[in-house]
Amino acid sequence: MKKLLVFFAAGCLGALANSLAVWLFGKYGITTGLGVSIAPSLSPAWLYPRIVWGGIWGLLFILPMMNSRPMIKGTILSLFPTIIQLFVVFPYKADKGIAGLELGLYTPLFVVFFNWVWGVVAALTIRFAR
Repeated sequence: MKKLLVFFAAGCLGALANSLAVWLFGKYGITTGLGVSIAPSLSPAWLYPRIVWGGIWGLLFILPMMNSRPMIKGTILSLFPTIIQLFVVFPYKADKGIAGLELGLYTPLFVVFFNWVWGVVAALTIRFAR
């Protein structure tokens, strides 16, 4: 049970880092400068579900693989929420097309990067918690 709590909390912290990265990229015009329409406002309504889902995704860290290499494990596990975002959430929930391409051509690259931030922060949090 302690491991699951740590994994959930680490996923939440990773999601906070991910959300701040998304927000900062939008605030400073990095995403819009590259033709991607992702520039959210930092509000509780936007942040709360992202943190909860980040915690749920953090439970993936229970999978036994590469425990001695947190960067690699975080990178690999970040591919799971990335695939769901690109091929389920964008096309079916947000009506933004496959891989969110209606938001811009580089949307998949940003999603991969932002979710990588989640995975690495979560993995390092778990590492430091032990």
